[in-house]
Amino acid sequence: MVGMTGTCGRREALMAAAAGLGVPLVVLESDGAAQAAGAPVIATSRVPVGGGVVVARRGVVVTQPRRGRFKVFSATCTHAGCTVSGVAERRISCPCHGSQFAITTGAVVAGPAPSPLAARAFTIRDGRIYLV
Repeated sequence: MVGMTGTCGRREALMAAAAGLGVPLVVLESDGAAQAAGAPVIATSRVPVGGGVVVARRGVVVTQPRRGRFKVFSATCTHAGCTVSGVAERRISCPCHGSQFAITTGAVVAGPAPSPLAARAFTIRDGRIYLV
């Protein structure tokens, strides 16, 4: 994958373009400081209502099934350990074998995954999601 560099304006423009085209947004950042304990996972404003964002660097997928209601799940598929690739049509998808999970509960909606994605504990402070 190509890393993204540049200003915040460029990043926001790319996110808007991805959302407008209906393609999944996967956040791949390599900023070591962002991985520090206590660092926010993502701003709530970056998580689309009825969809979600895979934050691969933190190993999670953040969804917003309804406006203002967020969920955080492990991004590791329970079938073969692949990282889920995106969120579309209210489903979290795994690219390896086609498993799909509900954005509301992480439950399997299409196999072969044997169990739901693990929910992760989180908190929201100042419009940002933090793992706890």
